[in-house]
Amino acid sequence: MKKIPFSPPDITKDEINEVIEALQSGWITTGPKTKLFEKNICEYVGSSHCVCLNSQTACAEMTLHLLGIGPGDEVILPAYTYTATCSVVCHVGATPIIIDSQKNSVEMDYDALERAITKKTKVIMPVDIAGIPCDYKRIYEIVNKKKALFKASDNEIQKAINRIIVVADTAHSFGAIQNGVHTGMIADFSCFSFHAVKNLTTAEGGAVTWLDIPGVNSDELYHQYQLLSLHGQSKDALAKTKLGAWEYDIVGTFYKCNMTDVVAAIGLAQLRRYDSLLARRKSIIDRYNKGLAKYDVSVLNHLDKNNASSCHLYFVRFNGKEVEYRNEFIIKMAELGVGTNVHYKPLPMHTAYKKLGFDIKNYPNAYNFYKNEMTLPLHTCLTDEDVDYVLDCFGKVYQEMNKR
Repeated sequence: MKKIPFSPPDITKDEINEVIEALQSGWITTGPKTKLFEKNICEYVGSSHCVCLNSQTACAEMTLHLLGIGPGDEVILPAYTYTATCSVVCHVGATPIIIDSQKNSVEMDYDALERAITKKTKVIMPVDIAGIPCDYKRIYEIVNKKKALFKASDNEIQKAINRIIVVADTAHSFGAIQNGVHTGMIADFSCFSFHAVKNLTTAEGGAVTWLDIPGVNSDELYHQYQLLSLHGQSKDALAKTKLGAWEYDIVGTFYKCNMTDVVAAIGLAQLRRYDSLLARRKSIIDRYNKGLAKYDVSVLNHLDKNNASSCHLYFVRFNGKEVEYRNEFIIKMAELGVGTNVHYKPLPMHTAYKKLGFDIKNYPNAYNFYKNEMTLPLHTCLTDEDVDYVLDCFGKVYQEMNKR
């Protein structure tokens, strides 16, 4: 029996050698490799600036702080996502407005999004689930249609943009393209994840890119991210190494969420390999699609005339089935050595969000998608033989469970 783990990191000698080089350099915290990684991400997505931090969550939270989001403000986001999308809204004291999905979709209901906008709405946080970009054209149509409702607070960026700001949770979609444009250059701000299970990993890490804003100096915005992520210290450790440059100031009682050179080293090697990693993921999806076509299941469309997904997750839905069926299927796959998962348990089903007053009964589309969804292994450590084994196991379990 084969053992197929759900999502191990794809680490080669290239990553190991980069880390060794960082360790031997004597520079292991934020330094030259982190700065180079930021530069290379800019070149990859096409942005003028990028800030690397220790997680996508930190990137999103620091962005909300920079935008002056806080008590009295509303941030709209989907029910079908991981808690990190919403927890950062709570961290800054703003009010999360959670929107149901479209029917048979992980994307939020854009008509419901439009109805939810009020004078308190400052930010929309769409999520590129599984690596598939949201309908950003529709989102911006809504944002511009509702522009008259927007009331900027005393914040330079809010005033400069002068409409609801789109802060995309692009945790899954590094490398995805919509209408010829990379995610990272579609939303006003885009927050990527480089967690261990992501397509491109730094073990833990994230990056934020943004569209240049008329009237806002992006160099200064970059500096503000540095201040927020390193205790408000006016110089980072790299700048302090210059002769006579020891002195610094603390300009605010801020946070500690910088990226280190040790993990940036992993990212540098991963980014050099990334085009081939994406190509391999696409070939695995093609193999899955062909192998599952004979079953009564639904899968996500990762490629169409407008979108090229980053191919991060492979969702399978058991048409017409309930939670119990899905859960038993997962157990039986595990018994055959295949690790699977569920993405996601909608936010209103979790205790933390129940305590905030959210009820899954108000999110029927999100629940109906979740109840029969299973995620198959999709990673670049899989061989074609491994993928075929997953499909064989799927077929065996499917036949067994549908004989009843």
